[in-house]
Amino acid sequence: MKLCYDVPGADLSLAGKASAEVKRALGRLGVDPGAIKRTAVAMYEAEMNMVIHGGGGVATAELSPDRVVITMADRGPGIPDLELAMREGYSTAPAWIREMGFGAGMGLPNMERNADELHIDSTPGKGTTVTIVVNLGGVAQK
Repeated sequence: MKLCYDVPGADLSLAGKASAEVKRALGRLGVDPGAIKRTAVAMYEAEMNMVIHGGGGVATAELSPDRVVITMADRGPGIPDLELAMREGYSTAPAWIREMGFGAGMGLPNMERNADELHIDSTPGKGTTVTIVVNLGGVAQK
């Protein structure tokens, strides 16, 4: 099963809609609750980054009996220093986002923590594509 969503940029009122839909779909399929939680957390973090930093984009989730593959492709400026961006607490979120309680610099680390595989392809000026794989056994198998 493949699910696809348009994710608008800079509209926090719609942020999290795609990840919530994928979470519901996994629940209807009877997937292990631990795997559902890890998938939802990783996808939500990617979706928030797409909304806040990436100018929106497209989110897809391919569900199979053994895993979920999530691809988040944004239209943003790209990540100039991925190693720095992966550090807990590092954030480039604007002040208005931080004032709303977001932008704590935990998005990428939380994606990595909850995914069995995480691939980030980012080119400054050309956007970012994040691929998250969660095995449906429940516990991260790193």
